[in-house]
Amino acid sequence: MEKVIACCGLNCATCDARIATMADDNELRAQTTEKWKVQFDAGITPEMINCTGCREAGVKFAHCSECEIRKCVHSKGFQTCAECEKLEDCAMLKGIHQFVPDAMENLKSLN
Repeated sequence: MEKVIACCGLNCATCDARIATMADDNELRAQTTEKWKVQFDAGITPEMINCTGCREAGVKFAHCSECEIRKCVHSKGFQTCAECEKLEDCAMLKGIHQFVPDAMENLKSLN
């Protein structure tokens, strides 16, 4: 399976926003909107479901473009959190990794 590892270790290749963007799939955008409205209790529209991936050139989903983890990685001149000495102890990462433990494994596989 393809992996497109985000700054935090999430696999963007499995993200519905990226999949819909790469395939220009408006039906998947609509489905993702409905799922994320419930999951994240946010005002999301199908037009917002566009993202090429955290570290890839191109458009970013609103959260991805404003992500504090992504900002931190860029401010340090890193590609991902895997390059940071605080990887194992980062409070920002723990928030994500508690729900997606594979993200930490993705980061560790980059070293």
